[in-house]
Amino acid sequence: MALSQVPGPCLLTIRVLQAHGLPSKDLVTPSDCYVTLWLPTASTHILQTRTVKNSRDPVWNQSFHFQIHSQLKNMVQLEVFDQDLLTKDDPVLSVLFDVGTLRAGESRRESFSLSAQGEGQLDVEFRLRSLSDCAERLVSNGILVARELSCLHVRLEEAGDQKWSKGRVQLAVPGSYEGLQETSVGTGSFHFHYPACWEQELNIHLSGAPQEQLKVPLSTLPSSQLVRFVFPTSQEPLIQVELKKEEGPREPAVRLGCEPCAEEQAFLSRRKQVVARALKQALQLDGDLQEDEVPVIAIMATGGGIRAMTSLYGQLAGLKELGLLDCISYITGASGSTWAMASLYEDPEWSQKDLAGPIELLKTQVTKSKLGALAPTQLQRYRQELAERVRLGHPSCFTNLWALINEALLHDEPHDHKLSDQREALSRGQNPLPIYCALNTKGQSLTTFEFGEWCEFSPYEVGFPKYGAFIPSELFGSEFFMGRLMKQLPESRICFLEGIWSNLYAANLQDSLYWASEPCQFWDRWVHSQATLDKEQVALLKIQEPPTLAGRIAEYFTDLLTRRPLAQATHNFLRGLHFHKNYFEHPHFSAWKATKLDGLPNQLTPAEPCLCLLDVGYLINTSCPPLLRPTRDVDLILSLDYNLHGAFQQLQLLGRFCQEQGIPFPPVSPSVEEELRPAECRLFADPQQPQAPAVLHFPLVNDSFQEHSAPGVRRTPEEKAAGDVDLSPSGSPYHYSKVTYSQEDVDKLLRLTHYNICNSRAQLLEALAGAVRRRRQRRRHQP
Repeated sequence: MALSQVPGPCLLTIRVLQAHGLPSKDLVTPSDCYVTLWLPTASTHILQTRTVKNSRDPVWNQSFHFQIHSQLKNMVQLEVFDQDLLTKDDPVLSVLFDVGTLRAGESRRESFSLSAQGEGQLDVEFRLRSLSDCAERLVSNGILVARELSCLHVRLEEAGDQKWSKGRVQLAVPGSYEGLQETSVGTGSFHFHYPACWEQELNIHLSGAPQEQLKVPLSTLPSSQLVRFVFPTSQEPLIQVELKKEEGPREPAVRLGCEPCAEEQAFLSRRKQVVARALKQALQLDGDLQEDEVPVIAIMATGGGIRAMTSLYGQLAGLKELGLLDCISYITGASGSTWAMASLYEDPEWSQKDLAGPIELLKTQVTKSKLGALAPTQLQRYRQELAERVRLGHPSCFTNLWALINEALLHDEPHDHKLSDQREALSRGQNPLPIYCALNTKGQSLTTFEFGEWCEFSPYEVGFPKYGAFIPSELFGSEFFMGRLMKQLPESRICFLEGIWSNLYAANLQDSLYWASEPCQFWDRWVHSQATLDKEQVALLKIQEPPTLAGRIAEYFTDLLTRRPLAQATHNFLRGLHFHKNYFEHPHFSAWKATKLDGLPNQLTPAEPCLCLLDVGYLINTSCPPLLRPTRDVDLILSLDYNLHGAFQQLQLLGRFCQEQGIPFPPVSPSVEEELRPAECRLFADPQQPQAPAVLHFPLVNDSFQEHSAPGVRRTPEEKAAGDVDLSPSGSPYHYSKVTYSQEDVDKLLRLTHYNICNSRAQLLEALAGAVRRRRQRRRHQP
């Protein structure tokens, strides 16, 4: 995170000149057109020209002024509308123009065509002038920018002896965090946080009397001084207004940085000591590993409901038995695997203990009847807790109800455990660092395949690696504005996060159609049908033609397909942050190749009031992306895959994703024989791509377990039935929709996953040795 006071304030003047050859709304009546201007880095207002009646060649010749900062990505949107008194105004033209293409002191005239054929045009003049008298302090990571805030304190009192009885008063500062506030005179003070650099004004008006209003330009107020004046209403008593403008919170509460936080780096230093001892013993090394020789080894667990939760327990028990669990620095989870992780990390010493106790508790929960989760007493408890969350300030959404039901399915009683409580389990480096994954998308208009952003949750932080923006985990759900903490809400119980990580109810119809058949078929179709977005191909301006009738019908059906009726909602901690002028060229900004939305900063996540988080399985069933961040420098990933549809399918999709995004990842190319009969594990590595981690993949298969009760121990005829584990895609008792297992089925799955790890001991040791060799080679090549 860097501070900047680079001279960058400029005055942008946009002069809307005229248009030629505008289309008529019908064969008889010419257009009644006006132009709107929107520049969200300078104003919350959408400004508008006058309407020129009955003209296909309207002349406006109107100028608009914006104070901008040249270090920001300033994208102005101009739209031409045909006014209609009876229906919604018809859009004629939409233009996005990058102000960054202008130089200070330059004046440029642009003519925008109304169609690809060049018919009709809009003429606009842009002029940019430097301002030297208003420097602004910016905080930026090269992708996002936090700007200065001002805070306005307002108090209303009666001006005289009479008591106010004329109703309520509405106060508003456009673009402020607080928005519109309604109060009665004499009931207390109010405050507004707003961008310090904007030409804002305080609007005061009486409810029910629009003519009784007052506008106070805030730029005229002296800083840190109390100003009093009387609101000249038409009736007694008058209202005395007290105003005081101060500097808002100076330091952002959102961490802007692409590297792991200081707490994670300190943890890794502690964990490396544990890993070094474990590797020395497991690999029978002659000497101690130096700190820069210790590889970063991670577990990646996929989703899969109860099946994933149960399987992860079995595999962790296998790694514990082999003495390899202490070799792991990270463990990532998605959907069902997060349920196992969240339960284990309630015990700060879980990986240092025998896992028999947690596994017995798991069996109890997995085999119990789940009908009690919907009992009337439980429903009443859900209603009370959800009402309390709304009272505290959390948005209301169906995901919160699912979270409470899910908790009842997995536990006998509500758990008060929180994500930040898991820091105790990392205090001495005694356990791997857990990272939980979710996907942020749009509530409507776009499918998950068209727009998705990885969001990661750790005991230290929650954030978006794409933007390099993170907040302390205890602040997730609180309200932020321009990087500052505005309203801190109590940290949610972890069950509400589990409801996000395994959110089965935020899909739209288009997502469901994608995965109704073999996912790889739709992935292939998606890859070939979507336009790519390369960093050197981002347009400086965008012209959008007016929709035709066919286009409007298509837009209507697209809305039906992409709207998420049960969308999750969490206060957006990126709200109000702006983009750096060079954000798109930043090496850590991961542009989503399937859509050009990443080239349109006005439409990205910082512009949204709420996040829309869902299960990552609606894109790819993996929790791997946090481990692929170059700043984490992971050497080896133990890929624990719980899918029933193909042993390598999701890993291959991840490989395709990484290839499309330019992320180093080894090629996933199993042979035909391996796909037909996969073994317990398979190593994928690429010596020609040293930045890519090696991946030791463990699919959920029942291969040699059918004939062996333990590695090297063949089953007796009486034990044959115990090796029969049904992992068929459709009829399996472990289908993700199953929430209750029989005692026999849960025992079989635990033994199978435990066996598959233990039977792969030689491959595990070889992969660990390879990770140590890789680190040592890198150390030798360092200057």
